Amino acid sequence: MNAEDLAAGMVITYPYLWFRERERGETEGRKSRPTAVAFKIGKALALMPITTKEPNHQDLSLEVPEIEKRRAGLDVSIRQWIIFDELNIDDPTQSYYLEDGSIIGHFSKPFFHRVLNLLKQHVAQIRQVPRR
Repeated sequence: MNAEDLAAGMVITYPYLWFRERERGETEGRKSRPTAVAFKIGKALALMPITTKEPNHQDLSLEVPEIEKRRAGLDVSIRQWIIFDELNIDDPTQSYYLEDGSIIGHFSKPFFHRVLNLLKQHVAQIRQVPRR
């Protein structure tokens, strides 16, 4: 997949590796899940997981409203949250995980601007998982 194909606010399917899984020595995401492209770092992408499991720390997540779930290609029949206290960092030019056809939708600019503002507020708490 080309880095130019991906932009902040896009939602893709991606085998996200949770920080807690990496800490246990795991190297692969257990399943592909909806994941939001947060921003680019040079050629690499910062990716935020989207989950259906209600988070323990509500201040480090944001529930996705129904209209945004529709825009992003998510299931509107279940509650979902964007988690922003951890990120996967992946380089599309070297990634085994980013695949063509993985884009499922895009959040609106106003909603994603809100997500990024919350991400910035909690930057000291963000744990990064490099995927190389």
